[in-house]
Amino acid sequence: MGKDSRLILDPLADNNPITIQVLGICSALAITAELEASIVMSISVLFVLGIGNVVISLMRNIIPSKIRIIVQLIVVATLVIIVDLVLKAYAYELSKTLSVFVGLIITNCIIMGRFEAFALANSPYRSFLDGIGNALGYGVILIIVGFFRELLGSGTLLGFPVLGDPIEKTGLYAFGYENNGFMLLSPMALIVVGIIIWIQRNRNKALIED
Repeated sequence: MGKDSRLILDPLADNNPITIQVLGICSALAITAELEASIVMSISVLFVLGIGNVVISLMRNIIPSKIRIIVQLIVVATLVIIVDLVLKAYAYELSKTLSVFVGLIITNCIIMGRFEAFALANSPYRSFLDGIGNALGYGVILIIVGFFRELLGSGTLLGFPVLGDPIEKTGLYAFGYENNGFMLLSPMALIVVGIIIWIQRNRNKALIED
């Protein structure tokens, strides 16, 4: 496997930013009660991290080391503002659901970490691949968590009834499912992430530290 392809594939598996690096946990906890919100947040981070990595890489030789963190914050803040304005223009209700969490992309450790650890030392092309790979790794976990939390917590997917809702008023539930909203509680996001981490480490024993 080539080095460039590994920049995208590694974060999807054995170097995932959430399950291995334990970064971005806050958003996995906060916005994954709905699958749609999880998908939109994943796309937002994909845009911010992919473009941000390229911008920082292009500027890496002219950024004074003493102000590099400030420059990185300005770059990510600008991109987040663009995302926020687009959401308000084309998906206003969803933007209200995500509310402050879109703004908190600015302080997402995954983004600042990739700026600092990779983009400042690599070419724009490789930085772009690194940004896309880490954003996809982050997004995959958010979407998996959002899928199970909405399905088992609300009985819906993307707002469409899947389990129980169509016949709820009759007192009957499809597949014996009863919607009690338990999976919508914030701690359940951490439990689902924990199960994903367990499965990942069970599959690859090398990830288990002695």
